[in-house]
Amino acid sequence: MLRAWLSASALVAALAAHSAAASFSFAGSNLYYAAGLYPQDRDTLLSGLQSAGMKVLRVWLDGQSETQKGTNIRPFPSLEPTQVCNGVASCYNDTVLERLDEWFLPARAHGIKLLISMHSYNALPGDVYGQTYGVTGFYEDADAQAAFDARLRHVLEHVHPTLGPWKDLDEYIFGFEAENEAMIGIDGTGAYIRAHQEWQCDRANTIRGELGSNEGILVLTGGESWVDESVQDGFLSCPTLDVISLHAYSPGDFNTTFLQTYIQRAQTAGKKLLMEEWGACYYDTDQNNCPSGDALPTATRNTNLQTWASEITAAGLPWLYWQVIPNADPHWGGDYEIGVNTDPSWSTLEAASLAALQAPAAFDFGPWLL
Repeated sequence: MLRAWLSASALVAALAAHSAAASFSFAGSNLYYAAGLYPQDRDTLLSGLQSAGMKVLRVWLDGQSETQKGTNIRPFPSLEPTQVCNGVASCYNDTVLERLDEWFLPARAHGIKLLISMHSYNALPGDVYGQTYGVTGFYEDADAQAAFDARLRHVLEHVHPTLGPWKDLDEYIFGFEAENEAMIGIDGTGAYIRAHQEWQCDRANTIRGELGSNEGILVLTGGESWVDESVQDGFLSCPTLDVISLHAYSPGDFNTTFLQTYIQRAQTAGKKLLMEEWGACYYDTDQNNCPSGDALPTATRNTNLQTWASEITAAGLPWLYWQVIPNADPHWGGDYEIGVNTDPSWSTLEAASLAALQAPAAFDFGPWLL
């Protein structure tokens, strides 16, 4: 199976010929509510990710108050639950940071690093930033940007009880990104993002300023709605952005040849690309619009998983799946989830992840992985 998987793209041979010591790819997952997991579920998830050879888990700082995707969680508030804190340390509610502190040692023991998304556009309309500045004001108002930069510095300066400040923990943290899918819902066409590309670079400047000489932690964009929207010229030219995050749910965006054009742009700019979010819909509705419907036959979903993962891998891109969960998937809305060891598609995703570890990559992430 592995031989057939890897022979799917001529790029594999080209990449291998390019370097006698080829860089290899990897896979990982997302879990936006990781900070709420009970220790037993955390360990179940980490053990499953390790069995699949996954190397990175992407996590969020937005609060959660109830069961998510069928996972019983310990509720936790947002970092700034009631007001914009503007750098006043006593104002922040550090519960979410302290909960994630509990992940660092177990994750490393399983060969996994955390990718930390420090805010999400999904939370913005209802959180203190949206309420104070408005959604567009958050990206345009100088006071909003200063307040948000203070939040980023607060996160980076948070001190793990035994390991030290997060900004120094390159053995545990893969990277930081200012926001998940910044600006995606403002106009639906990408025009607003194109007009405000500097927001990403300004936030990256703040993050890199805190990291200082520590190049063992990457700075990422946090992705947009689809591949073309995720790759902006201003992101590629920003000196403090290391990785352009791709988010995609449409099968056309997984095509190997299509992805190679973006890989070439990134290589020319000296940047890395990561397929940070993708998934295979459980339902028979449109792949990139998956709120409900009739269940696909398991064989069909597994074929989709294998085909799309192999296309992404063959392009030379590492990827993070949306998303692996520690319990049986209840198939709630927006259902791309796959439960560790319980889902009939888990073995297919596991095989795809293990195959990625054997595939040459277009970018060398080796120094940032365990």
